[in-house]
Amino acid sequence: MTEQIEKKDVALVLSSGGARGLAHIGAIEELEAQDYRITSVAGCSMGALIGGVYASGKLAEFREWMKTIDRKKMLELTDFSLSLNHLVKGTRIIEAIMEFVPDVLIEDLPIPYCAVATDWKAGREVVFRKGRLFDAIRASISLPSFYEPVQRDGMILIDGGVLNPIPMNRVTRHKGDILVGVDVSGHDYAAQWETQHELTERRKRNKSLKAQILNRLIPDNIEFNYYTVLSRTSSLMIRQNSILMAQLMKPEILVDIQMNRYGGFDFDKSEKLIAIGHQKTLQAIQKFQSV
Repeated sequence: MTEQIEKKDVALVLSSGGARGLAHIGAIEELEAQDYRITSVAGCSMGALIGGVYASGKLAEFREWMKTIDRKKMLELTDFSLSLNHLVKGTRIIEAIMEFVPDVLIEDLPIPYCAVATDWKAGREVVFRKGRLFDAIRASISLPSFYEPVQRDGMILIDGGVLNPIPMNRVTRHKGDILVGVDVSGHDYAAQWETQHELTERRKRNKSLKAQILNRLIPDNIEFNYYTVLSRTSSLMIRQNSILMAQLMKPEILVDIQMNRYGGFDFDKSEKLIAIGHQKTLQAIQKFQSV
């Protein structure tokens, strides 16, 4: 046990997961609070954003900025598009973050960093280890059909989570370091389903005039629709890929955060998500140190 506790250098990998990835902030803060030293970081999608902000030394500023995000601010930062292949351009949000996080060269960052995207045309992974930081982040967060894909060097770049949602095989490793993965790609699907079912049953039991009108207008199985089927199918595939990566790479510490309350667009819940990151990371560290 003593030998493991003394190993404090960490190669950190942060998964995709949309707003749930704000839990990565809590994970990083908890690792540092427990005297672990992050010597390299790799990320995908939201993990690429949080990892890049951390590598830039601006995580505290980013956390404070996230406190200002409410539904109104989210709408202001959403630059809608009339394109056939995406809903949002994704320029406005990046420009807002760049106001306090400098767009430096990745190779000039104080710790090794990489972000993973997917080349839609070739169907392959693209790993960014050089070039402008926000070019890498913007490519990695390009959620298919939502954010505008990034066209670069003949490639059409979309979210890295499509192929490698927690890129443990891409992080720079140093001798004797601890591989730590933080995975927020999973959901507690059974709990989500039960919660939705209970809300539906509660609506049916409500005898108010408004509720009775809604009961006539809303189908019983409204939560089981084209969007939810496609969304959950995609999430299940991503989750399976992250599980297989963990089995392949066998990280010493795996912070597996499966949420049932928060979704990929709950950016206005940052402090609650960060708190979850703290809690789950501390539990994973304690488990590691008790072996």
